[in-house]
Amino acid sequence: MLDLSFQYPAWFLIFCVLLGLGYALLLYYRDTTFKEQAPRLNLWLGILRFLAVTILSALLLSPLLKSYFNETKKPIVVLAQDQSESAATDLQGEVLNKYKQDWASLKEALAESYEVHEIAFGDQVREGVDFQFTDKVSNLSELMRGVYDLYGGQNFGALVLASDGIYNEGSNPAYSDAPLSAPVYTVALGDTTPKRDLLLKRVFHNKIAYLGDKFTLQIDLAATNLGGQQSVITVSKSTDSGLKQLQSIPVSIAGNDFFTTKEVILDADQAGVVSYVINVAALPGEAGTSNNRREIFIDVLDARQKILLLANSPHPDLSALKTTLENNKNYQVFTNYISDPGLDVGKYDFVVLHNLPSSTNDLSGLLNTLNDKRIPRLFIAGMQTGYNALGKAQGLISMQSNAAQSDEVQGRVSPAFAAFSLSPKLVEELPRFNPMTSAFGNFGATAQAQVLLYKRIGKVDTDQPLLAVGETNGIKTGILLGEGLWRWRLFDFLQHQNHEIFDELVGKTVQYLSLKEDKRKFRITQDKNIFNENEPVGFGAELYNDNYELTNDADVAMSIRNRDGKEFTYTFNKLGKAYTLNAGILPVGAYTYKATTNFNGQALVYEGKFSVQPIELELFETTANHAVLRQLSAKFGGETVFPTQIAAIADKIKANETVKPVIYQTTQTNPLINLKWIFALLALLLAGEWFLRRYFGAY
Repeated sequence: MLDLSFQYPAWFLIFCVLLGLGYALLLYYRDTTFKEQAPRLNLWLGILRFLAVTILSALLLSPLLKSYFNETKKPIVVLAQDQSESAATDLQGEVLNKYKQDWASLKEALAESYEVHEIAFGDQVREGVDFQFTDKVSNLSELMRGVYDLYGGQNFGALVLASDGIYNEGSNPAYSDAPLSAPVYTVALGDTTPKRDLLLKRVFHNKIAYLGDKFTLQIDLAATNLGGQQSVITVSKSTDSGLKQLQSIPVSIAGNDFFTTKEVILDADQAGVVSYVINVAALPGEAGTSNNRREIFIDVLDARQKILLLANSPHPDLSALKTTLENNKNYQVFTNYISDPGLDVGKYDFVVLHNLPSSTNDLSGLLNTLNDKRIPRLFIAGMQTGYNALGKAQGLISMQSNAAQSDEVQGRVSPAFAAFSLSPKLVEELPRFNPMTSAFGNFGATAQAQVLLYKRIGKVDTDQPLLAVGETNGIKTGILLGEGLWRWRLFDFLQHQNHEIFDELVGKTVQYLSLKEDKRKFRITQDKNIFNENEPVGFGAELYNDNYELTNDADVAMSIRNRDGKEFTYTFNKLGKAYTLNAGILPVGAYTYKATTNFNGQALVYEGKFSVQPIELELFETTANHAVLRQLSAKFGGETVFPTQIAAIADKIKANETVKPVIYQTTQTNPLINLKWIFALLALLLAGEWFLRRYFGAY
């Protein structure tokens, strides 16, 4: 269907006709050139000129040619098959073959009148159905949203949903927020008859625990039709030599519909990703025992830092410091004296040096060890300190003192300090604390120092530092020019009945100084250490040059080994200035990896561990839930049928008056001037006029 319109009023065509007529009359009405050769030639020449000028002037009115097209769109029918493991419970052998034939017949019957699409769902929605039933989860609400997103804006006629009604992810599909306007026909798979079964329904636990802490497992146990029987729950830990049993809990099943919760407290005594196996002893007559066992993975972090309080001699400051630091579960605090035999400072993460170096021990060897291992340290200088040696051991404060005299000093918080924040209460209260003892002398902060406290002597605020932090040769260092911290702790409790101010000052200072910075030039990064069996294992890598600038000039390789020693090798892809690797989906188990690269002639290695945990949700709900399917069909105006009745769905859809074809009308507007035949016509008219005049000798 065509329609012609103009961007200007259509009656302007009258002027176009008059213009063409006037032009033709002006040229040929009184022209006698062809009167003798062809008396009627002027008439034909005038007609040709009239048509050419009229058409040209009409084109100036911007005529538009509208075309109307009608398209009949078949209704879309979506066949959705649940591909989760539980859906295949009763679809085995010949039953499955018959079901697949009925499914194909339904598709063929619908294809005559409808546009049919097949999708599978489970842990994700995807096109095509392969009847493999390998998905580890069932998410019916995600299916409803996926169908609406894909087909909601089209002529969506009906949804045929084949499932057992079990969903272990997402919400009840009947309450889905997908506003489908088409009927939903459900095919009820599975068996709703409760079987004799004992199962570990859920195990709740934290994914992360800290080494040395205790953590809790909450075990939910359910039993059906096994009343009066006895079983045992065992909790074991996977070790290199096999399973090590940790606890055993007897269970008495009271009633045929039984549920109980048991709590187990375990020790996080091994760093890394640790596997724990929870098993409930099988009972005679169970339908299956695969859901009697669960394996969980917990990432045990060794985040604790070993802190050494090393002193020249016994002092009450050591007790005050140790008590405060041990309140932080991430610290292990040890106390030693410089005279203790077998002292090895290299095995500690942070060292507090109290009255060291002293007048009898300059610590040259010990300081060399600390510097070689780049161990941060805090100097607490008192009346036993050797200040000449201390001045050489750190670069934060210049000093001249022989510790022959002392001052009683208080601490005033520097308003310019910005390394970490302090509470307003500490800033206000700390200057009122009892004085501590500080050696008399000349002390001044260097450019590397950030002064936290200045000395207040009596009522005089000085510019001499009392406590300063900073970096010397890239190693974090702190220095406190006074002893008597124990007085501050006691005074804090006397004034406030707690040690909050003292704990904050010591805790934040040690935390700042002991915080580790990763200076490795080659690193592997992971978002997590425990992956699910249906998700790909991914890694990132970073390589730094001597200026600690990212580079990816070198190639990075990785080998991954499972518990059996089988090795998988990969090469990282380069992305921007870094690296990335998708190792794919790996089998369940514990893995170690080793990444290597060669940069500037130096071999760099990074090693780590991760685990892939099983998803066993489909094993712990074995009874089909057809009520969900009936609820879903009732909400959307469909019906629920059993697998043997699947062929009847085609007739039900055809009988549904809401599932009808839709006629879509589209309009295409095209300026008439774009039509090539218009120019061909104009050229023909003008060329014809020219040819006739030429032929009869007018030119």
